[in-house]
Parts: sequence; C-alpha cells; structure tokens
Amino acid sequence: MTAAAGRVLILIPAYNEEGAIASVISEVRQVLGAVDMIVADDCSTDATVSIAQSQGVRVLSMPHHLGLGGCMQAGYRLAFELGYDFVVRLDGDGQMDPRDVPKLLETLRTDGCQMVIGSRYLEGSPPYTSFSRSVGIGMFRMLLRPILGKPVRDPTSGFVGVNREALQVFSRSFPLEYPEIEALVVLRRRAFRFQEVPCRVRPRMAGTSTITPAKSFYYIVHVLLGVLVNILRFERHRWRL
Repeated sequence: MTAAAGRVLILIPAYNEEGAIASVISEVRQVLGAVDMIVADDCSTDATVSIAQSQGVRVLSMPHHLGLGGCMQAGYRLAFELGYDFVVRLDGDGQMDPRDVPKLLETLRTDGCQMVIGSRYLEGSPPYTSFSRSVGIGMFRMLLRPILGKPVRDPTSGFVGVNREALQVFSRSFPLEYPEIEALVVLRRRAFRFQEVPCRVRPRMAGTSTITPAKSFYYIVHVLLGVLVNILRFERHRWRL
C-alpha cells in the first residue's frame, strides 16, 4: 500500500489452522499484492506456524494459549508500535473472503469512523450459522442498540478493520475472551464510531469450530456480563464529568 493511503496490516489470528492458513495467505496476496501480514499464533499444536513461515509471513507467537482476545491485543499492540495506520483482522479459517478487504479499507479511509465491521447479515443471513448462534446474535443486537445509539447487524463478526485511533485503544486494553461485542462497547465509551459493510462468508476451509452449543450458551452469559461491566464503567465516567 502507498504511504499516502496509509500503512496497512492484515492481522490473522490462528489456532490450529494448518488446513487453511496457506490458502488464506495466498488469497490475501492475490487481492492486495505485497501487503504486510502477521499471523498471531495462539500456541498451535499443529503445523500452522511452520506453514505460515514457509509462505514468508511473519508469525507473532503467544507465550501461552491466551485465547482470541489476548492474541488480538498482542497483534494490535505490535501493529501500533510498528506504526500501522489500518489493521484488518481476517481469521485463519478461511470463512471470510479477502476480496472484501478493500471495502473495509475504503470505508475506514473515507468515512471518518474508527472501526468497520464486515457484516454477514446486511444482505440476508449466511447459511452456515447454527440456531444457537442465531439466537445469541439476535439477543446481542437488541442489547447493543440502545448502548451504541445505532443498530449493528453482525456484532460477532470476526472480520473487522480499525484505524490508528482504535488501534491505540486496543493496544492498551482489549477484551480477552469472545471480544467482538465488548470491543464495540469500549469504542462507544470513547465516543468512536463504527460502520458495517456487507461481506461474503464461506464454510471453513478445514477443521471444526471450537464453539459448541454448550459454549454458545457460555458465550452469551459471559458477554452479557462483560457488556454490563463496560456500561457501569461508562456511566461512572459520565457521572464524574
């Protein structure tokens, strides 16, 4: 990417994605050319790291299995320290189509928002979402609408772009477990804005999701508590002002 357009990093969190990571890297290069990429590896026990390195991609290895939030914060912190202007998270399972990355970047550059979400639900519903996840997403939409002051169609999307303002915040503090929804509330506390753009979604290229129906229930409860804590912090800050 040119200096005038801002420095761009594609951040790929990965955990045991040996069956998909090479294809994800290849597709990103087909779309964006020689863009910078970092695979943030959360202590994979398979060949994810060696495959990424064989593709010439830098790997940021976690010292322990931190979970998605810890993995993302480490990646955001490194990206901020290295001076990137825009970071796009693209999961390592191949579900998101890299051809949609330019839409996220264009919106970040022209809209003035701090975050752009690649939404799976702006143009209908994807066929690969389970019933339990659909119920959870519906609940989060209703919960977040009054908090954010606007609707959000895909609050659990793992396809997200941020600018340097959001990157600075997330490099210091980022929700550690199931972070997507809590991150929106964190942005709201900062009076930052987000936008959604439609994106394509595909089946996983390989492997299976770690979110079972039981974990979906835990996810809902955990995130509700995290959102509540962030709301209380926000209200306490407003009271002090």
